[in-house]
This record gives sequence, C-alpha cells and structure tokens, in this order.
Amino acid sequence: MKTYIYMVRHGDSPLTEDTERMRGLTPKGIADACKVSELLYTEGIEVFVSSPYQRAILTIQELADRSGKGIIQIEDLRERSFDGMDIRMPDETLMPLLEQSYADPEFALEGGESNQACQNRAIAVIRSLLKVYPGQKIAIGTHGAIMALILGYYDNQYGLSFLLQASKPDIYKMAFNGQELTGIERLWGAPAR
Repeated sequence: MKTYIYMVRHGDSPLTEDTERMRGLTPKGIADACKVSELLYTEGIEVFVSSPYQRAILTIQELADRSGKGIIQIEDLRERSFDGMDIRMPDETLMPLLEQSYADPEFALEGGESNQACQNRAIAVIRSLLKVYPGQKIAIGTHGAIMALILGYYDNQYGLSFLLQASKPDIYKMAFNGQELTGIERLWGAPAR
C-alpha cells in the first residue's frame, strides 16, 4: 500500500520585520500558491498538514479549500531556529551558519537548534503521518531548510547545495511503502505530464 507525501515549500515571502511565524506571501507568492493548487488538485490529496508559519499555510490553503479539507498545523514542522529568536536572520549571517551546520550536523548556536535536532523532530512527524494515514496522499506546507533535512534523511544528495538551489515554491512527491521510501519526484518546474 503506497502512501504519498507532497513536500510543498512555501512561496515567496516578504523580507519584513514581522516575526517568522507571521510573514505571509508576496504577490508573486500568492500567484504561485494558485499554481500549486492547479498543479496538485488532480493528485487527489486527502490530508493537509503544515508548519504553523503563515507562509507555509498560505501556500497550500487554496488547494486544501478546493479539496474541501482543513489544514492540521504541526508545531514540529516549523522551520529550523538557528538562534532561538523568531525574527528573520539576514542572509549574510545565515550562510556561514548553514555551511557550518552541514559540515557538523550537531552544531547549534546557544538557544538554537542543530540540523540533527531539527531533522529528528521532522522525521518523527513523517513517521507518525505514515502510521496514521497509510495509503493516503498527504500535502505538507513546509520550509526550505526543514524540507532539505527531511529529504536528506532518506537520500544524502539532498544537502546544502540542494537547499541553496531549491525554488520558492517547490514541490517534491515522496512515495512510501509502509515506512520505507521508494521514490522522490520533483513536481514543481517539471515537464507537464
């Protein structure tokens, strides 16, 4: 019995002073959320879960509404916190931390979270979803770093270079037989099927 998880990275979000939880989508991000809905509607997704961050929820909201489903927010799907703060970190500060985090998965700033800790909590959610919803299609509203850590748990080609080239939004369809991953397919930007 196959279970499918659709990892939907959020669309473009304004680089504002809002908290990380409250940042929404830019006009481009809103337009792309409509494209996400068009692309995935025919997949017949039955379960919608998301990070509690607004940009992740908003990216799958139209699809969930069209499918007549609600979105279950799961705290452990939140983005990785590098410093324990709920504000956006500037790219020039973030890049060296990402590089160090991929060189040493246990590296964490005081009050922050390591790649390993973030991956552990996210994989626990994936395993739970596979157990609770076997044979179903599940969409997850997610973020770049946590998406890369989830995919990287199953296949180490999804590392830092993957994270840095991933688009906003982006969609990866993961196929499982029980708890075993049997395939990953990129749907966003892929040729029309």
